Amino acid sequence: MRVSLIYFLVISLTFICCNSKPDTNQSKPNRQYITVLGIAQDAGYPHINCEKECCKAFYDGKESKKLIVSLGLVDLKDNKKYIFDATPDFTQQTHILKTNHLDNGHVIDGVFLTHAHIGHYTGLMYLGLEAMGAKEVPVYVMPRMKTYLETNGPWSQLVSMRNIELKAIQNDSTISLGTDLKVTPFLVPHRDEYSETVGYKIQGKSKSALFIPDINKWQLWNKDIIAEVKKVDYAFVDATFLKDGEIARPMKEIPHPFIVETTKLFENEPLETKTKIYFIHLNHTNPALKETHRLKDSIQNLGFHFAKEGMNFSLD
Repeated sequence: MRVSLIYFLVISLTFICCNSKPDTNQSKPNRQYITVLGIAQDAGYPHINCEKECCKAFYDGKESKKLIVSLGLVDLKDNKKYIFDATPDFTQQTHILKTNHLDNGHVIDGVFLTHAHIGHYTGLMYLGLEAMGAKEVPVYVMPRMKTYLETNGPWSQLVSMRNIELKAIQNDSTISLGTDLKVTPFLVPHRDEYSETVGYKIQGKSKSALFIPDINKWQLWNKDIIAEVKKVDYAFVDATFLKDGEIARPMKEIPHPFIVETTKLFENEPLETKTKIYFIHLNHTNPALKETHRLKDSIQNLGFHFAKEGMNFSLD
């Protein structure tokens, strides 16, 4: 009887261990996966000319530098790597992809741009004549973004000298990147001075992700963010500010969804839904940008996550 009980316990524990969800954020998946290359808002962390406590913590050695928001997409099946947004930290982020993930002889196999704000496209300059002098790097762009790059210097020089090759994409139109890998842009409301703004759905063989680094308030979008999160396995969403009053200027001028608004919106959703959310694109004033903070801890205790550079997410 005792032997049978021990046997039952061993079998049960084996079943639990084999069927528990692996922590893909802490280890590199084998074939196709997303890697977090940056988490900070457009101007990065530390912020230029900031002498407040938030950035002073960096200069005092209490906080580390945070790269500007970007995702890498690594495809070991087809030996390719892509990047979402070309940030001012593009040099370092492409190097991370090369040294930590895939060195296939290309600086990058494709760049997907979200919009024409400084933290999301200006890294393209490193592909130009004064820097790498790249040859026809594919850059996936929406219609207004394409026109902007073609008709405004210095970006137009990248096009005319064929440092980049613009690939036109359309709202809700899926791009196939090869075996089991798809990317779909979708329009989101934002300050569209020079181009439209999109988020992306990234799909692998069995898992998928949302990437929405910039958006105005959720209620201004023609889609339901809760429903969209439920359709995917991971959701990297705009967390520029923690709450109202975080900066001195009127925050209605920069209407990002506050983290506390997003958590409130999802408060009645099951834990399974909350745990899909990874906050990204944090302003230098956002206390959640710190390695540890009581407010950040309380939000994580609810089931939400904060994206961190180096996290990996399997798409297989």
